[in-house]
Amino acid sequence: MTSKKLFSYIKDYFIITIGLFLYTSGWVAFILPKEIVGGGVSGIGALINYATGGANGGFPVAYTYFIINIVLLLLAVKVLGKGFGAKTVYAIFITTFFFSVVPHIIPKEFITNFHEKNSELICAIIGGAFSGAGIGISFTRGGSTGGTDIIALIINKYRDISPGRVILYIDILIIGSSYFLFYDITKIIYGYVVVGVTSYTIDLILSGSKQSVHIFIFSKHYQKIADRITNELHRGVTVMTAQGWYTKEESKVLMILARKYESPDIYRVIREEDKDAFISVASVMGVYGKGFEQFKKK
Repeated sequence: MTSKKLFSYIKDYFIITIGLFLYTSGWVAFILPKEIVGGGVSGIGALINYATGGANGGFPVAYTYFIINIVLLLLAVKVLGKGFGAKTVYAIFITTFFFSVVPHIIPKEFITNFHEKNSELICAIIGGAFSGAGIGISFTRGGSTGGTDIIALIINKYRDISPGRVILYIDILIIGSSYFLFYDITKIIYGYVVVGVTSYTIDLILSGSKQSVHIFIFSKHYQKIADRITNELHRGVTVMTAQGWYTKEESKVLMILARKYESPDIYRVIREEDKDAFISVASVMGVYGKGFEQFKKK
């Protein structure tokens, strides 16, 4: 393994860890203290925790989360591949660890004061945002928080349905079942607020990471720019012959399709090679093929 690949692996796992910390923080700090039932395996763990005593010695969410995810992990490895399975195994252990540790990291005074001053609705919105951000960040690096996320990614692999929407449908059933524990419609409503915000945040992060741009570069130093973009940024470059109608002179135009987050690096290369270059940039709805998205099988 080259040092570059090793750094890429470390970077992926580091970002996944940050996402999982955000996910568990949303549950521990905002959702569980209000006894709101969210979705997924964590929601099932919350139901079991509340039914067995909640904060007064209920069965830990971490244990339920770990047991159920180990079973679902076998399905993920079979369908999504061993590479996904490795990151999911890591995610399951780290999330279980965070569910056990985060309650001791976040000051109890903060949680108590926050929940005394804010309603269940505010906690549901903030907790859902944290949860969705964590899941979305993990998805961008091929990871998962396990549970219904695994099911969502399996369906997304074969159908052009957003993971956030799949999770939303599955979680409706889990949250609806909480009525038989609390016999309180408002608890269900707050639970739906959590998964709604979570779903929206996931899609927002995933669509942001997949946005692409179409760049045209007009420069006399097109060869140097093309070489650097190809060799340093590892993006394909197409060279086209054009003619300026005013001058009637032929010139070369570079066409590049890249992720939106890669565009600052491309601008840097252009600026270093030709400060007078003319650039046209446009957002594109979708790019399909090697290095971008793949067509979904119907």
